[in-house]
Amino acid sequence: MKTLEIIGFKRANLGKAQTKELRNESYVPGVLYGGAEQVHFYAPAILFRDLVYSPEVYEVDLNIEGTHYRAILQDVQFHPVNEMLLHVDFLELQEDKEVKIEVPVKFVGNSPGVMVGGKLVTKLRKLKIKALPANLPDYIEVNISDLELGKSIKVSKIAKGDYEILTNPLAPVATVTIPRALKSAQAEEARGGKK
Repeated sequence: MKTLEIIGFKRANLGKAQTKELRNESYVPGVLYGGAEQVHFYAPAILFRDLVYSPEVYEVDLNIEGTHYRAILQDVQFHPVNEMLLHVDFLELQEDKEVKIEVPVKFVGNSPGVMVGGKLVTKLRKLKIKALPANLPDYIEVNISDLELGKSIKVSKIAKGDYEILTNPLAPVATVTIPRALKSAQAEEARGGKK
């Protein structure tokens, strides 16, 4: 899993006024939990750009006043109007404790349905998994080389790894839809055959 470093500072005051002041100075308040103690901190908003606005999943090296913590991003809160980053939650990683995380899906192979004119529609971009920190993948590969026109590939058909997939096994990950032009051509063919 890729690693990203975020440098932060411990928060002494946790009140509303101090939090508002931090946000006005372009800092984002955050909390790290899951370890021996909760750590309240703040960090410059610019450091979160690659972490939050990316489809990829990162392990975060949180450097809070010289103390390093291994963590993953658990939750992000945005302002409802201006989309400003308001708060971040991190979960501290421990080697012997499983974590739940959403991992992106990567499609491999060429779908025969797409080759004859179908359109690949992605239904799920991420899958929720549970694994030990050492077994967390960057992405989950989904093989679409058997995907025909009008067919779907479900979560249950994905090759298993060193993790447990928590997403509903009946949920479709991708579907090859039949375009209107192809549908009308098939209907025309069917009518022409009946005469």
